[in-house]
Amino acid sequence: MSIALLYERSEADENGIKLTAEQLGIDLTYLPFRKIAFSIGKNGFTARTKGKDYTDAVKDFAVVLNRAQSKNRRLQASYIMELLGKKTLNTSKVEFICYSKLRTLLHFWVEGLPIPKTVYVPCDATDTMKNGREIHNEEDIAELFQNEIALEKGIIIKPDAGTHGKQILLAKDHEQLVANIRDTKSSIINPVGVVAQELMQKWFYDLRIIVYKEKGKASVCHPVALARGGVKDFRTNTYLGNLVFDAKLPQHVRELAVKCGEALGEDADAWVFALDAMIDIGENKTADDALLKSELEKANLAFETPRKVKADETRLRDFAGWNERLEVAFHDYMSSEPYQKVKSIIEESVEKNKHGIVFHEANSCPEFWEHTRLIAGINVAVPLLKGAQSLV
Repeated sequence: MSIALLYERSEADENGIKLTAEQLGIDLTYLPFRKIAFSIGKNGFTARTKGKDYTDAVKDFAVVLNRAQSKNRRLQASYIMELLGKKTLNTSKVEFICYSKLRTLLHFWVEGLPIPKTVYVPCDATDTMKNGREIHNEEDIAELFQNEIALEKGIIIKPDAGTHGKQILLAKDHEQLVANIRDTKSSIINPVGVVAQELMQKWFYDLRIIVYKEKGKASVCHPVALARGGVKDFRTNTYLGNLVFDAKLPQHVRELAVKCGEALGEDADAWVFALDAMIDIGENKTADDALLKSELEKANLAFETPRKVKADETRLRDFAGWNERLEVAFHDYMSSEPYQKVKSIIEESVEKNKHGIVFHEANSCPEFWEHTRLIAGINVAVPLLKGAQSLV
């Protein structure tokens, strides 16, 4: 009985999983989920693309490594596979929790883990009645938020199922808050209601932390985080052009991260998560802002080569060759003086303010082959494959 790699498109992460599986001697069945027609009826079950029948392949594998990038497709995939009697990494229950920022935070909160203050109002900003009349709720929702979160510190509006920093809005006055709520439309990434959080004084970086578990083994937190940093915006997501650094994690933070993973994984035998965390630093900075900005500008120049290699389309035709160039480019970037200076500032800040950490999101299908693998030093394909293997 084999493991199936279920995916939408063969991108760097999927190719990395295939390459790592070959190195570990793990057999994989490839299931291009996005292109398959799943049919159920009185005559049983079939799974077919236009050119290939996957029905027998689906019957043969025991465990599904679910790497569908769309949250909705991933949730559907895990549920279908589990109803067909397959084990999944991660499970559909885990996917359901991680689909929503609010559900994720509720699980952390119940376990007493540190989170930013969060307010959820189930009402949409605008309700449309049967006769077409619109009822605007922006002012009422804004008042509810302001009663719970100090506006002068900043209130952030987030889509509950959003990714990559999309549609995250910051308000520091009432007029701006109302406008931001008005712009929050019901959509696939914000199904119903409005979610708000207090703005954390996180300085210039946040942390992505990898936690994982194999069946029968203790949960693990990788000791090095991917620190994402920049001073252009309050959002530090790399999709918005921010830089990446590695940062050693204090034992206190690692222990909390493991508890976060266990809060999400609950009764699942194996799981892998990328946790997003911030440290509430306030004015407790460890470097001058002007010096920091100068070093970040220098680091940005040093990152130009990795940026160009990442965008090189030869990765689709010659993955192995492209990967070698990528590794060299990242090695040179990490060896640069400005990288080392910013890394030192981040690590000192994390250690000094470790008790101010809050966890605010979890990704059940993190991208990893480029930044996380080469900066934080963990090939997430390994715990993914070993976790799936432990379920066979």
